[in-house]
Amino acid sequence: MKNILVIGGGSWGTCLSKLLVENKNNVFLWEYNEKTRNVIREKRENPVFLPNIKLPNELNVVDSYCETLKNEKIDVILLATPTQFLRPILKNLKECLSYKVIIVNVAKGIEIKSKKRISEVIDEELSGKDYSYVLLAGPTHAEEVALKLPSAILSVSLDEKAALEIQHLFSNSYFRVYTGTDLVGAELSGAVKNCLAIAAGISDGLGFGDNSKAALITRGINEILEIGKYYHADPKTFMGLSGLGDIIVTCTSKHSRNRYVGEELGKGRKIDDIISSMKMVSEGAETIKALYAIIKENNIQAPIMSALYEVIYENRPVNELVSLFMNRNLRSEFI
Repeated sequence: MKNILVIGGGSWGTCLSKLLVENKNNVFLWEYNEKTRNVIREKRENPVFLPNIKLPNELNVVDSYCETLKNEKIDVILLATPTQFLRPILKNLKECLSYKVIIVNVAKGIEIKSKKRISEVIDEELSGKDYSYVLLAGPTHAEEVALKLPSAILSVSLDEKAALEIQHLFSNSYFRVYTGTDLVGAELSGAVKNCLAIAAGISDGLGFGDNSKAALITRGINEILEIGKYYHADPKTFMGLSGLGDIIVTCTSKHSRNRYVGEELGKGRKIDDIISSMKMVSEGAETIKALYAIIKENNIQAPIMSALYEVIYENRPVNELVSLFMNRNLRSEFI
């Protein structure tokens, strides 16, 4: 049995808390919103983010993650906090973390201001602290994992021992965990696929068919590979669970909030209106801001991602995303 602190009571944080309790661990869940915390504690359900899923009585809902770190010997900290809100959490953690832990991150994104990956943000904020970092990423919607539908995911870390430990901690009969070491590639693919899912959703919102979306996704994967070259990531990673696997589920699923954002954009709604009406965060709508800057500053060939940013934030007509895709100069596929 491990003592695990989960920071973030959204759908994924709640779902993984449930799974870890069922895997016979001692789990402490902290959620930013006090009202939501109290509902989870009293009702044993998270009706806002994971409705109709009964949570174990053994799940400990806490009001302070710092107090929990001080009073309990925590083995693993699971960060289930959206990328753009992560720094304040990390600053607080640095003040109250006094022993070695494994930090597992399940968020996917690139910080807008710094254009840094999440592992880089954590390294910066927790400088001097003793920890191992593991990314848990793959084609896994919380709504399905909570129902114990078979799923597979990747535990990736530069510390192979930590990756193996997390593999065994999370694995069970319906949740299969593989290990990997290409942290850069896994973080990039997890971040950029959310942007691609918005583009796929735009295709849906415009009423185009399967051919259109399949072509858009495939060319989008090519752009992800180009971005990966800039970061010297292993191209095989983009064909694995944290790459192609996550792209498939995020670009096609009814559960995908990023695909939903794109669909609503395709129907003519504006981004501020869409985001304000959502209960959960669209990581892709934020990541595209950092990604666009990276593409422009480094002259990376990524026309779909560039046009996506301009559609969302520069009032470019939404149908021009498809026009750009279809009307570019004819060329060979792989040059």
